[in-house]
Amino acid sequence: MLVDFGIKDIIDIFIVALLLFYIYRLMKESGTINIFYGVMAFIVVWALASEIFNMRLIGTILDKFMSIGLLILVILFVDQIKRFLVELGSHRRWRFLNQLFHHHKAEIDADSRKWVMPIVYACMSMSKSKTGALIVIEQSISLDNYEKTGDIINAEINTRLIENIFFKNSPLHDGAMIIAGDRIMAAGCILPVSHDSDVPRSLGLRHRSALGIAQATDAVAIVVSEETGNISLAHRGRLSTRLTSTELEHRLSALTTK
Repeated sequence: MLVDFGIKDIIDIFIVALLLFYIYRLMKESGTINIFYGVMAFIVVWALASEIFNMRLIGTILDKFMSIGLLILVILFVDQIKRFLVELGSHRRWRFLNQLFHHHKAEIDADSRKWVMPIVYACMSMSKSKTGALIVIEQSISLDNYEKTGDIINAEINTRLIENIFFKNSPLHDGAMIIAGDRIMAAGCILPVSHDSDVPRSLGLRHRSALGIAQATDAVAIVVSEETGNISLAHRGRLSTRLTSTELEHRLSALTTK
């Protein structure tokens, strides 16, 4: 049997391991890691019963569950599957190819991120005045469905405009602002709320909404706390709190690199 083990088998095992690792990371970021463990445990039991111990009755029953279970998983995790496919085809995954054809990539990135500083300045100002804010920056996955829950603005990114939208007496200050490219697309938007039990109770609905959109998509979400003025950033299911203006600038510049 070992004689038949060749380079194709090594590549096969490597691809399966890479796929499982990517699925594990994706489900961990989306807060569904326990379901991943449960599915893996079921697959192990099914493999032992059907393939190794050759238990026909149990194997037949588990085979039926496997066929139905795959359909159920597709229905339950349609958003995660969509995110997986979008990220797989994202130009970030093929950046090395872009570098072959774009020799001035650093200059292009610098121009495309010129709107980072207006966001940082606005967050600094709102932090000092303890003005609550939630800003979401679109990445590879479209946020059109979330934009439709708010009011369309479609304006250039401007520090004063951001501050005015989140001013306490503004009708849009309670919702989220969505930025796509170099435009403020919408404000007053409704986002999914994370039910992750690891989130400290001291953090409010804005932080849970930021973490929720970071789990559902690859967007970058910035939160300014109304209670403390602290600045937080959520990305890929992780929430970083108490960021300084310099840290925020560096994180935004790195995460929004195209």
